[in-house]
Formats: sequence, structure tokens, C-alpha cells
Amino acid sequence: MEHAVLIANVQQFTAIAIGLMIGLAGVGAAIGVALVGAKFLEGAARQPESAAALQPKLFVIAGLVDAIFIIAVAVGLMFAFANPLVAMIK
Repeated sequence: MEHAVLIANVQQFTAIAIGLMIGLAGVGAAIGVALVGAKFLEGAARQPESAAALQPKLFVIAGLVDAIFIIAVAVGLMFAFANPLVAMIK
């Protein structure tokens, strides 16, 4: 019985950690892309001739910021479906 309770506690805290990890990564990615976009628009408004040079940099940085969120989702799914913490208990 004590073994089942321990596994249930690990799964419970893992679910909370997954939710926090994906939620905070999503909020961070949204804020990061918004800041990058705002700085791009600010730079393009100040010097319209440099907008063509800034646009590829905008997409590269936005992709890198979104990659952090995708990695957090992948790690969360790994903990959800192949939790190494539960395997250590068994």
C-alpha cells in the first residue's frame, strides 16, 4: 500500500510540474516574441531602409524563442508518458 501511495505522489507532483513547465514556457515565449516584434517595429520605424535587413533576424530570433517552448513541451511529454522517477521507485 505504501508503494502505491509513493507512486501516486510522484505522479501527482509530476503532473503539477508539467503544467507549470509548459505554462511558464508558453508565457515566456509569448513575451519574448512580443518584445522581439516590438523592437523590430521600433527599429523599422526609425530607419525604414533597414527593415529588409532586420526582418530575417526577427524570424531567426523568434524561431529560437519558440524552440525553447517546443523543448519544454517535449520534456513535459517525456515526463508524462515515460516518467523516469516512477521507474526508479519500481
